[in-house]
Amino acid sequence: MRTLYFDCFAGASGNMILGALIALGVDRGKLVAELQKLEIADFDLKVETVNRSGIASTYVDVRIAPEHSHRHLDDIERIISGSSLSGRVKERAISIFTRLAEAEARVHGIDVRKVHFHEVGALDAIIDVVGACIGFELLGIEAFACSKIHVGSGFVDIAHGKFPVPPPAVTELLAGIPIYSTEIAGELMTPTGAAIISTVCDTYDKIPEMTVEQTGYGAGTRNYEKFPNVLRVIVGETSVRHGSARLALLETNIDDASPQILGYVMEKAFQTGALDAWFTPIQMKKNRPATMLSILCEESQLDEMSELIYAETTTIGIRQTSVERSCLERDIVTVNCEFGIIDVKIARVGDRVINAMPEYEHVRRAAIEHDVPFKVVASAAMSAFDKENAVAAST
Repeated sequence: MRTLYFDCFAGASGNMILGALIALGVDRGKLVAELQKLEIADFDLKVETVNRSGIASTYVDVRIAPEHSHRHLDDIERIISGSSLSGRVKERAISIFTRLAEAEARVHGIDVRKVHFHEVGALDAIIDVVGACIGFELLGIEAFACSKIHVGSGFVDIAHGKFPVPPPAVTELLAGIPIYSTEIAGELMTPTGAAIISTVCDTYDKIPEMTVEQTGYGAGTRNYEKFPNVLRVIVGETSVRHGSARLALLETNIDDASPQILGYVMEKAFQTGALDAWFTPIQMKKNRPATMLSILCEESQLDEMSELIYAETTTIGIRQTSVERSCLERDIVTVNCEFGIIDVKIARVGDRVINAMPEYEHVRRAAIEHDVPFKVVASAAMSAFDKENAVAAST
């Protein structure tokens, strides 16, 4: 699973996240082209490589004309929802701003819809948040994790006066998340950075077991002596571990499609990368027998799967739900039985094997080659697996 890890030893801000994503390979031109779909005032992203305590990092300066409007959540939702950005980018960006509004509402003791966003409602913050969501999609990120968060120390001037670090909104956003402070003075974690990270991340710990592909550094605005004011992000492949993951479930009811078309749609869904797909017989209005098509996929594939359903079926509407899936750690081992080499899929909890199943295509091929029943090959493969497993357990 393609995973992005936020290493927040110097906190994070919206432009630090943007800089780190560009350092990872997000093309500035593509990013700007996507951001222009917001149809907001003219803006520019100045991107430069800077030195922060010996580390070459990417600094992004969002340049936009001064404005004096204080937006509400409804205003920001309108800007994002009315754009032609992908559905996943819209959904994630609105979730981030909703979380930010809820934190501000708790701080001020008011209704979430009455929150004036002040600094974080400015267009540069909208560009930071939406730009980050675009970057996640362009990089194909499927999962997120984060370190414990360094928040800084001292005091900071905000719209309501001088407040201790971390300021109230950041404290609310990071509730339940491990944070720490050192002698480094200043606000290291901004509300925008905290909102983005706390919305997308589920875990806050050491770097997960992963095969590292790329590392990027996003620069902050301050220069500290012997302290790199940068956000490090690491992208790599993590194995599927016992736990939960957020997925997208797409469902639609169809009462006027040929079974041949539905069968073809399921094949295409799996070829496109669906994790699962199934049909459920249902009864619709006017007593019509119908079929509910369900497709489970990664959230990054939501738009692609929706386009497939609309293109290949007669439906005019799709229900989209974010779901949590719990799964065991999975692996594949190879066994050598009397019918040749067979792969066996296994599922574990820790070191304990919970399930084992011979790979269908391997068993099928061996059964045809040796002209024996499928179940005979499957049984031989499981016997070989059990024997090898027993030997391994005894050593």
